[in-house]
Formats: sequence, structure tokens, C-alpha cells
Amino acid sequence: MSVLDADMQLQQLREENEALRAELEETNQGVLALYAELDQQAEQLKEVSELKSRFLSYMSHEFRTPLGSILSMTRLLEEGMDGQLNDEQLKQVRFISTGAMELRDMVDDLLDLAKIEAGRISISPGWFDLMDLFSALRGMFRPLVEGAGNVDLIFEDPPPLPMLYTDDKKLAQILRNFISNALKFTPRGHVRVSARPEGDGHVRFSVRDTGIGIPEHMLGALFEDFIQVDSPLQKRLRGTGLGLALCRRFAQLLGGEVGVESVVGEGSEFHVTLPIKLQSETEHDRS
Repeated sequence: MSVLDADMQLQQLREENEALRAELEETNQGVLALYAELDQQAEQLKEVSELKSRFLSYMSHEFRTPLGSILSMTRLLEEGMDGQLNDEQLKQVRFISTGAMELRDMVDDLLDLAKIEAGRISISPGWFDLMDLFSALRGMFRPLVEGAGNVDLIFEDPPPLPMLYTDDKKLAQILRNFISNALKFTPRGHVRVSARPEGDGHVRFSVRDTGIGIPEHMLGALFEDFIQVDSPLQKRLRGTGLGLALCRRFAQLLGGEVGVESVVGEGSEFHVTLPIKLQSETEHDRS
């Protein structure tokens, strides 16, 4: 190869290298511009999410006050503080009370969603007796059950269990959602609430009903956000589709898990399994 040919090849390689470098530089500028655009969109999405969380939290708090007043007034009327009500009046007052309780539950779900998305959900464990929890739930649902008439709400006497150490309010909210759903989807029959030891140091709470049941293909998605059972009965009922999703998240916070079994036309059983004693973060780190 002559010197001239070598120089020509070298010049060609230099030109190709320069073209490649220019192309890489252009690509690099494009990537940087894309990153900048993605960062801007991520910041906008973050702002939108924060605004949504603040809006949900604000509106939920604003709704709670009038709802509390309505429930207090209906309770006074039911107890006959201003004179005994006749059967029809009592029926109408209980109808108002039931509607207000359902709306309060929806407000609570939205408020909890706002807290979860804002990362402000915390747990407050303490010692409590299971019978006290069941007694509180029984009293909470008494107006709803007495107003329905076709469904019995049964709390089974649990076997001997030690005092529980967990967040009783979160556990009560899980069971409240399970019981509320069971009552909604049980036109007649019963809803049975029970608790029993499960494995080593755990307790399983179950809510079984004789309701309409859930199709098998829907069971896997029931605990996702905004999922509702597609049925004629569902279309007549209000709900956010958040209750079961929140149950799953609360159970995880309490070191447990939720589950469901169901047969269409026969009924469903929802359960949550939790440790009898919730480990603190320090204990969890040592284990």
C-alpha cells in the first residue's frame, strides 16, 4: 500500500470518527433533554398527587363533623330522649342512621387513602381484650342489623386467648369492613364473626356469611384499589371500592395478611391473620 493510499484511508477514518462523535453528541443532547422532560413531568405528577391527597384529607375532615352530628341525633331519637317513636318513625330514623354510617365509612376510607398516599399512616399498638373488641363491634352494628330484620349478626365466643398487643383501631376497621360487606351482600341468613388461634403466636379473625358469594375469577383482585363485585345487588349499593384494599394494607402494617374464600350462591368467608403480639421495629430488627 502506498503512502498516498494510507493517508486517504486515515483521512476517511478521521471523517467517520468525527461523524460518529457528532452523532453521539446529538444523541447525548437528546437523552439529556428527555431526562429533563421526565424530571419535569415527575415533579408535576408529584404536585398533582400531593394536591389530591390534601383535597381528600380536607374534604374527609369537613364531612366528618356533620356526619357525627347526624349520627348523634339519630341515636338520641332511637333512645327516646324526646319521646318514644312509633314503629314507622323508628324505621325511618334507622334508615337515616344506616345511610349516615355508610357515608361515614366511605369518608373514613377516603381519609385513610389520603394518609397512605401521603405516607402519614402510623400504627399505635396496645394491649386489649378480644371480648371488648367484639362488644364494641356488636354495638356499632346493632342499628344496622335491627333495621334489616332478615340477617342475624352472630359473634361467636372465642376460645381462651391471651391479651392481644396490636393496633385495636386498625383491627376494628378491618373487621368493620368485612362485617359491613357481609351484611350488604347477605339478603337473608346470618353473618358470623369468630376468632381462633392460628399457628404459632397468631390469631385468625373470620367473617362468614350466607350471602350471594363471589365469582372465583374475581377473588384474586378483590383486595386491589377500587375493585367491586359486579352483581345486580352491587348496583343498588354505594361504595368506594377501597374498603378491602385498605384492609390489606392495614393487615400488612400489623404484620399479618388477609384472604377470602367464596362460593357463588352459598356465601363468603373473609379473614385476617395477625400476630398476637405485634413486634416493635426494634424487636423486628433483632429477629
